[in-house]
Amino acid sequence: MDLGINGKWALVCAASKGLGKGCAAALVREGVNVVITARGLEALQATAAELQALNPAVKVVPVAGDITTPAGRAAALAACPQVDILINNAGGPPPGDFRDWDRDTWIKAVDANMLTPIELIKAVVDPMAARGFGRVVNITSAAVKAPIDVLGLSNGARSGLTGFVAGVARQSKLASRNVTLNALLPGPFDTDRLRSGMASAASKSGQSLEAVVEARRKANPSQRFGTADEFGAFCAFLCSVHAGYITGQNLLLDGGAYPGTF
Repeated sequence: MDLGINGKWALVCAASKGLGKGCAAALVREGVNVVITARGLEALQATAAELQALNPAVKVVPVAGDITTPAGRAAALAACPQVDILINNAGGPPPGDFRDWDRDTWIKAVDANMLTPIELIKAVVDPMAARGFGRVVNITSAAVKAPIDVLGLSNGARSGLTGFVAGVARQSKLASRNVTLNALLPGPFDTDRLRSGMASAASKSGQSLEAVVEARRKANPSQRFGTADEFGAFCAFLCSVHAGYITGQNLLLDGGAYPGTF
């Protein structure tokens, strides 16, 4: 299937590894030029080289910096001639007990996982509407649908973003101009973050890492973890010309882990 986005420009946040990298790779394969961001310059440059090798015909522009700061956002936006596709992504805040979190901890989580995506959305959606095409995909978490008690910072910040986007996506000045805003809610994907979490669980429980990984894998109906490549492929479709009638949605990719009907 031709996704119809060859030659478009995408800004993909937190793309040096994990799900962000998977999304960038899928877009590059479709002929999309990408600006990729991350804090670490070395890892970002290595990823940029990998992406360029996937499709020498596109432009891959790495921009190292902190996307949660005004300067970081300005640098990323300036590197992109026009943002046709925006992939908002950021590592989730740490787990813990809400009793231990002070105001600064909350502000940091909200800034990274709610306010930064909103600032980027604000910067790009009206120009998208003027051109008659735009796709915004927010990578959030399955915890938005089924909150996890120790992920209160993520539950709160990402749910705030979800509520905000639900309203903006339905503005006729955007939806009628072929600008869509959706969220992808990943469950357990084989990423550094998942591995780190399982390593921490193994250390606290006294079990081996292998035992924790196997138990987590078996707990999923699919009996496996998702891959960044399949996540990226779904994201690319959501960014395609074929997905213009999908907006304001929160789409679970979790191997069937969520037990509800709705």
